[in-house]
Amino acid sequence: MTADATPAPAAARPASTEPPMLTGSGAILASLAKLGVTDVFGLPGGAIIPFYDELMASEEIRHILVRHEQGAGHAAEGYAAASGRVGVAIATSGPGATNLVTAIADAYMDSVPMIALTGQVFSTLMGTDAFQEVDIVGITMPITKHSILVKKAEDVPAALAQAYQIATTGRPGPVLVDVTKDAQQNTAPFIWPPRIELPGYRPVTKAHGKQIHAAAELLAASARPVLYVGGGTVRAGAAAELLRFAELTGAPVVTTLMARGVFPDSHRQNLGMPGMHGSVPAVLGLQESDLIISLGARFDDRVTGKPSEFAPDAKVVHVDIDPAEIGKIRHADVPIVGDAKEVLADLIAAYGEIAAESRADLAPWWERLEQLRTAYPLGYTEPDDGLLSPQYVIQRIGELSGPEAVYAAGVGQHQMWAAQFIKYERPHAWLNSGGAGTMGYSVPAAMGAKVAEPDRLVWAIDGDGCFQMTNQELATCAINDIPIKVAIINNSSLGMVRQWQTLFYDGRHSFTDLNTGSLTGTEQTRMIPDFVKLADAYGALGIRVTRPEEIDAAIKLAIETNDRPVVIDFVVSRDAMVWPMVPQGVGNSQVQYARDHAPEWGEE
Repeated sequence: MTADATPAPAAARPASTEPPMLTGSGAILASLAKLGVTDVFGLPGGAIIPFYDELMASEEIRHILVRHEQGAGHAAEGYAAASGRVGVAIATSGPGATNLVTAIADAYMDSVPMIALTGQVFSTLMGTDAFQEVDIVGITMPITKHSILVKKAEDVPAALAQAYQIATTGRPGPVLVDVTKDAQQNTAPFIWPPRIELPGYRPVTKAHGKQIHAAAELLAASARPVLYVGGGTVRAGAAAELLRFAELTGAPVVTTLMARGVFPDSHRQNLGMPGMHGSVPAVLGLQESDLIISLGARFDDRVTGKPSEFAPDAKVVHVDIDPAEIGKIRHADVPIVGDAKEVLADLIAAYGEIAAESRADLAPWWERLEQLRTAYPLGYTEPDDGLLSPQYVIQRIGELSGPEAVYAAGVGQHQMWAAQFIKYERPHAWLNSGGAGTMGYSVPAAMGAKVAEPDRLVWAIDGDGCFQMTNQELATCAINDIPIKVAIINNSSLGMVRQWQTLFYDGRHSFTDLNTGSLTGTEQTRMIPDFVKLADAYGALGIRVTRPEEIDAAIKLAIETNDRPVVIDFVVSRDAMVWPMVPQGVGNSQVQYARDHAPEWGEE
């Protein structure tokens, strides 16, 4: 937040100068600039034209014209997730606004700070089913932290300031600001800072000392602790505190899908990712623990499996800035409401004092965990159909690009492989749609990340199904000089659905073949579309890779090409599966290392 972004009390304003008269649209633009916003993503339409007319003359705010409003939303998400700053997406009323809904829901599930700014029909027409009228405030109420309808020009500055404060404080999330066309056109004094009134909105960041002490005592006495680290630690900027706390305690660490990179993969205490497709040491480490310190995690079903069978012997210390999450899935023996960064600082101090007098010996626990590491390393089976191994492709992208790059994944098998086979050493390097699981996230999110972090190498690791949902944003990237790299892990199918059909539906691959992939191998397809031709049509460099010896050269060429986007069509085996795996609906103790080691699964 910029220095002038925090609204001051009315009494602190200079009384001598008259505030300038601005249209509501001008007030939107001025408010965004005052809040430190420098980049926005959007698509104009009738109800938002007045704002776009003002925006055209702006020298402070860069507008990226997307090709679809969903792309604007995901780009705003990627911008925020890569930089920690608030992302802004803009759309017109009606279908423009509803096209933002998927991205808004995605941001809500993953706690991404975002402002969705929409135009609305004239206030005098609201409720008449006017052309392109939709109650977007009502639609988004369940998937935003707050939704604000602005009908008067004089209310614009306060609405934007409130939206910014709500989106970026407490548990971050999306806020919708819907501004009627007459509010954009009419004029009013532009008063900044505005008076912000948010009755009842008081996020707690500082934890109660008694709870901190109780948690530290439990940890010092625990023989089998695990630090269960979620995406809240990333949003809190708590990576440094987490590292100090982990090294002080000596406890093993697991990082959820949303937290990859917040604790370095290279650190010996990192057991990997827990959950349905987590590493065996991480899954069984949680399962066999006697104490779970949950930091900014919400005990999602993809982590816990069947909740009643999750970590049956473990007490729980649950740290979260959102009190609604604590105890929602699993009873918390020590509930701690607070910001992860501040709570960890307090825990470091409290644990240091208690452990100096007495602490449990963790050597036997680490002996067990090292046995699991040795017995169940992450691996994969080479395909026997003559096509590429998707795991190897993704691993090489990570090795050749390095930890300073940004990796935005789509949703499905390629998402899990990207989480497993790329080594993450820093927060904000891994972007994905974790809670909502939104296909189409990757390309626009990578675009947003590259706008936020122009000096970083940015990859969109996508599936052939996901890519076809938002690939029109390649045009946005080409025209606006946003040279992202896109790796299509092309197995010619909806891979994760196909995997479930193979395992749970007797191999009946119902409507999951996409015909985008191989012209060789055991199953030929029609290759519609041809991704290399598509890339060329969008002004990107298109490359197809079908043999292992071509992989490195293609990745290096992509990294070296910075005058346009790059699309690599990696034609991979459709029979490759994501392992380990815990079948849905069963306890995590039934984690399977590979299909050959799986029992007969009677339920999904």
